[in-house]
This record gives sequence, C-alpha cells and structure tokens, in this order.
Amino acid sequence: MTRTAPRTKARAAARLAAVQATYQHEMEGTAMPVLLNEFHQHRLGATIEDVEYAEADVDFFDDLVTGANARVGEIDVLIEGKLAKGWTLARLDKPMKAIIRVGTYELLARKDVPVAAVISEYVDVAHAFYDKRESGFVNGLLDGIAKEVRA
Repeated sequence: MTRTAPRTKARAAARLAAVQATYQHEMEGTAMPVLLNEFHQHRLGATIEDVEYAEADVDFFDDLVTGANARVGEIDVLIEGKLAKGWTLARLDKPMKAIIRVGTYELLARKDVPVAAVISEYVDVAHAFYDKRESGFVNGLLDGIAKEVRA
C-alpha cells in the first residue's frame, strides 16, 4: 500500500458523502451549517445499519459541499451547456444532479486534483447509485466540462 492510499480513500469517502449531502440539501433545504454538522457528527466514518462508512477527509468534504452550493448557478450553466439538445437540468433526477454538480465544482475549483482522477471518482460514485449507462453519462458530461474549464 502506498503512502497516499489512506488519503485517496478518505477523499473518495468525502466525495460520496458530498454527493449525499448535496442531494439532501436539495431535497430538504437543510441549512448548510446544520447539514455539515449532521454529516460531521453522524455520518462521516460512522456505522449506520451495520454498514461502516470510511473515514472521510472532512475539510475536502466541507469544501465540496459548500463550494458546490455557493457556485450552483455557475455550475448549472456549465452542465446545461453540455447536455444534449432538448435536455435540461430539470430532466435529470436529483441524485444525478448532485453527482454532476459536485463533480463540476471539483473540476472548477480544485485544480490540485487531476482531471482524470475527478472523472474517475464521480464515475465510481455513480456506480453506487446507477447502472453502467448512467455512469457513462457522468463520464461523458464531466469530460466535456473538464475540456471547457481546464483548457
């Protein structure tokens, strides 16, 4: 195991949790400080219904959630610009929107993370919720966004 493996695992856990938090925020409108506290205290690294969640990079998680929320208007414009003709963001289901929004934020704001790593990680997150077709959609959409924002 390499020295970076624990960090990589912690960041992967943070990404999955950030997508879940972003989804919850959209569904319930939970205030950001309350939402972050809930995840910090009860979800990140916790055992829920006999499932043990990996320890997450909390600072990375916080940045993804708050950053995606703060820049949602800019993010949604980028996403809409890459959707097929006749498609709108409103047509995507809420878990998919959360995956794409957080992934887009990371491409925009976290230049310290290579494009390939960002795309691969959110394709993995998509596998947690969807079949192969949808993960391919995430791959293609984030790749198109990356070519625009990291050119």
